Amino acid sequence: MHMIIRYNKKLKALASNLRNESTRSEIYLWKYLKGKQLGYRFIRQKPIGVYIVDFYCKELHLAIELDGISHHWEETVEKDERKEAYLRTLGIELIRFQDAEVLGNIDYVIGVILDYIEKGNEDGTD
Repeated sequence: MHMIIRYNKKLKALASNLRNESTRSEIYLWKYLKGKQLGYRFIRQKPIGVYIVDFYCKELHLAIELDGISHHWEETVEKDERKEAYLRTLGIELIRFQDAEVLGNIDYVIGVILDYIEKGNEDGTD
C-alpha cells in the first residue's frame, strides 16, 4: 500500500533551482530517463514531504539519488538515512548511485534501474 504524496509548495522554487543547476551526473542520467525511454515517466527534482529527490517515478514508487563527494560526510550520511527512512514510510523505494558510477559506467546504472523495473513487474506492480 502506498501513501498519498503531498506536494510541498514551499520547495517548488528550490526544486526549480536544482533543475537549473543540475550536476554533470544528473544531466547525463536524465538523457536516459526522460521521455519514458525506460517505459516509465521520471521527473527531476521532485519535492516529497520536506525532501527533494533527484529523480522520481510515480508509477514505480521509485526515487533515484545521485551522490557526490559530500555524501560521504557524516552529517550528510545522517541526512540521507533520514530521507531514505521517510521515503520508505511512503512506500517509495530509493536507489542511490555515486556520481562516478553514472559518469563512468552508465550501462551498470541503467541495468540496475531496469532490474528494479523488471522485479516490480514480476511482483504485479507497474
